[in-house]
Amino acid sequence: MSSPRLSVFPFIAALLSVCVACSILTPHWLPWMGLGWMALALSGGLWLLQGRSTRSIAQILRDVDAPPLASAATRSGPRSLPMAWAVIACAGLWPGLASAAAPESTNLSACRSGWSSCDRSRLNLLEISELALEARARNVSNCRNGLTPCQQDKLRKAETIEVAVALYDRNVSNCRGGFNPCDHTQLTPSEARDAAVAEHQRRLAECKDGIGSCDPSRLTELEVAEVLRSMRRRAVSDCMSGIGRCDRSELSDPERAGVALAERQRNVADCRNGWAECDRSKLSEVEGREVDAAVHARNISDCKEGRDSCDYFRLGASEFEAITSVERVRNYTACLNRRGYCARSRLTPTEAASIPAEVR
Repeated sequence: MSSPRLSVFPFIAALLSVCVACSILTPHWLPWMGLGWMALALSGGLWLLQGRSTRSIAQILRDVDAPPLASAATRSGPRSLPMAWAVIACAGLWPGLASAAAPESTNLSACRSGWSSCDRSRLNLLEISELALEARARNVSNCRNGLTPCQQDKLRKAETIEVAVALYDRNVSNCRGGFNPCDHTQLTPSEARDAAVAEHQRRLAECKDGIGSCDPSRLTELEVAEVLRSMRRRAVSDCMSGIGRCDRSELSDPERAGVALAERQRNVADCRNGWAECDRSKLSEVEGREVDAAVHARNISDCKEGRDSCDYFRLGASEFEAITSVERVRNYTACLNRRGYCARSRLTPTEAASIPAEVR
């Protein structure tokens, strides 16, 4: 008598054949879906082959005499094989699902970004609705901020009012701040007065700071006097700091004296720091000694730190010996610890002998 499992073999074989054909012909599922269904078909075939094996009378008697657990383990061995193949088939199907979803996500991203690779025929209704909402929100934002593209005909009534208010407020702000675009014809009388006052204050500040062209004819007498005072203070400040144009003929005697003192102090500082602007001919005897002391101290520091600006010829005998001693200690420490520059030729015999052999 034939086994019941053999009676369903044609049905299973036909079903698996159809599944393999569909998976291969379906876009984005090749080759993973085909491999997955082939693994599933193979597992079914192996399961059927296991079912066709016959057992002799001796094998049946051995199973009866065997302990129950051992008999169960023997029977479960062949049946566990189809389960393993089913797991392998599922593992083969999973990459197909992932590869099928990836192109759809890439297409949605392309449509969202407005790229030419977007294929709207592959979008579902939810994605189409989502893109439409995003496009509407982007259009409202562009219209509100005065950007392009802005399609006014696609705005709802509430959105049209919102955009009109935003454009009006931005025009008022631009007119007050002196920015473009500014349409004065769109301002109310009070807004126009506020914009005019802001423009006048801005012009006055520019005249005080010497920025741009200043037209005194548009200022009041008090404002002109204030501008002149600001110009004088700025001229004195430029002379004191040595920055910009300095016309001493425009200064009073006390102002010229203050400027001369500032120049002397600035020259002393330049000489102390070793800057090129130093003019030693303008130093007094006391200032010259102070500068020499500062330069000598800086040279000692440069030599101790090993800087390129060190001039050993400017060092005294005791200073040279002290710096040489410091360098000897540094060199010995570098050789001993194998860290930093080490000149073994400069080590004394005692120092060279004290270094362990493994360090050498």
